[in-house]
Amino acid sequence: MENMMGLLRIHVQRGVNLAIRDVTSSDPYIIIKMGKQKLKTRVVKKNLNPEWNDDLTLSISDPNLPVHLHVYDRDRFSFDDKMGDAVFEIGPFIEAVKMRVHGVPNDTIITRVQPSRENCLAEESQIVVRDGKVVQHMVLRLRNVESGEVELQLHWIDIPGSKGL
Repeated sequence: MENMMGLLRIHVQRGVNLAIRDVTSSDPYIIIKMGKQKLKTRVVKKNLNPEWNDDLTLSISDPNLPVHLHVYDRDRFSFDDKMGDAVFEIGPFIEAVKMRVHGVPNDTIITRVQPSRENCLAEESQIVVRDGKVVQHMVLRLRNVESGEVELQLHWIDIPGSKGL
């Protein structure tokens, strides 16, 4: 990838109040897609409030592409059931990373992203400085399902020799 700017590490923390797709529970996992890239978390068995704590890493060459998140219920003998989806933009996060926040105190808020009809945010998302790095915490409300939210953190990784930000 000659135009690679760097890597976006998505820490998929947990799901909250996910939909039931089996008799009394679900076996949820998440697929994240951006452009032609596709990544998957592990399956958490029989849990509507799963703790994944999985790190998924995307190569970023076009920061204008949206990131799509799909939640599924793993089924052994049939197709996996859909449990909702969400989409988010990384533009505000990339702009904050470009600021080069060296020497800024921990937990300094760089910017805030408000929930709107154009995004899937369940609440205000803050982009902050943590240990000298820019981090964005977000809670995404799932669409096309009766209930559920997913909590994520975004982290940027510079690649030596890449185009950079």
